[in-house]
This record gives sequence, structure tokens and C-alpha cells, in this order.
Amino acid sequence: MFKHILVPTDGSPLSEAAISHAVEFAKSIGARITGVHVIPAFHTFDYRAEMLEDTRQQFEKDSRAHAQRFLAKIEQAAQEAGVECSTLLATHDHPYEAIIETARETGCDAIVMASHGRKGIKALLMGSETQKVLTHSTIPVLVYR
Repeated sequence: MFKHILVPTDGSPLSEAAISHAVEFAKSIGARITGVHVIPAFHTFDYRAEMLEDTRQQFEKDSRAHAQRFLAKIEQAAQEAGVECSTLLATHDHPYEAIIETARETGCDAIVMASHGRKGIKALLMGSETQKVLTHSTIPVLVYR
């Protein structure tokens, strides 16, 4: 079965719920997990207000601080459950691509992630990283809603 599970997080409550399920699943099958958080690359011109106000250094510092908090939740959940865990930070403009690349590069054989369940115009405007991972991944993806 699965031996190495990738667990992406965006720090949302839904991601935190998926982390809990992923850790329980990994423990039940004797798998290890790798947590990943993807931050966008810095752009001088961007629609995100924090990038317009920050310098590159400040944006990267703030993004890394957020990532460390998000990834610490995965590490803590895994440690409490006795599941082997590692974490990493990726930088990419398209999180779904970074998730798939990370899974391939780290030898993961499954991805467990949350879905925000956006529908209609929200899904069209905001996109769905989960849907993109499902569409493009060559390894199984387990989605928690």
C-alpha cells in the first residue's frame, strides 16, 4: 500500500482537518508523511496587497514565518501520533505544480489534501489547487472536504 504520503497545507482550518486525517491514515498503514507549504514567488506588480507593500526581503521573511507555523502543525500532529514526518517549503507561482513536483521529487506515493469545495463563479475566479492536483497528478490523491 502507501509508504510515503505528501500533505500540502495552506494553513486554513480545512487544511488542518486534512492534516489530522492524513496523520491518522498514515499511522493506520505504517506510512511516513512529508508536509509541504507553497509560497508564491515575489513579483513587483501583483494583485495581492501584501506584495505591493513589501520589499522582496520582507515578503520572503513573512512568508517563511507563516510557512513555519503551518508546517509546525503537521510536525506536531505527526509527533503526537508517532508518525515519521519531514517538512519542506516550496516557492512556485502555481501551487498545484509545486505539490506534484514535490511528491515526485520526494518519492511520495500518495497525496492527502483538503478541498475548499468552491463551486460556480468562486471556483472559476479563485481556481482550485486541489482540482488541478487531481487533474495532473499521476499518483493517487485523497481529498478531504
